[in-house]
Amino acid sequence: MLFYIFAAIAVLSGAYMVLTRNLLYAGFSLLLTLLSVAAIYVLLFADFVAVTQLMVYIGGVLVLILFGIMLSSRVHDKSVMSENTNVGWGITISLLTLIGLSYTIWQAGFSSLPWIQQAGTDVLAGQKSTVQLIGVKLMTDFVLPFEIASLLLLIALMGAAYIATDKQKV
Repeated sequence: MLFYIFAAIAVLSGAYMVLTRNLLYAGFSLLLTLLSVAAIYVLLFADFVAVTQLMVYIGGVLVLILFGIMLSSRVHDKSVMSENTNVGWGITISLLTLIGLSYTIWQAGFSSLPWIQQAGTDVLAGQKSTVQLIGVKLMTDFVLPFEIASLLLLIALMGAAYIATDKQKV
């Protein structure tokens, strides 16, 4: 039951985010969408993904977006609003994507999976946290790709800082 509640909140706040013209309201709607998706991850026992969702997307990216909107929301004493253009194309592509995803899920045959056949029993009752297992795997088997990714992110950050500097010679 909770899954359906959080899924409905995610879908409704996502739709509001796309359809509203006020950028600040869209940012707060994005917050609600990301929080409900994190709650769905918790319900699916994907605690590492839920914490990552909270820390990275809500704690970092969304706060940056909201501060950017709030600091630049007024230009010459006029509120910045988004324009709704290509609404027809957006609705058409969204409906085609929904139909395609629904067909794919319908044809996947999830009813043959053993935990769906045992819907009356609590299959995931003995599930433990995945954080320790992921941490051990990251620092043993996947340490080289992890470090390469961190170096690439550091280089991208240095490049962004270089591009953002003023290049005029005084």
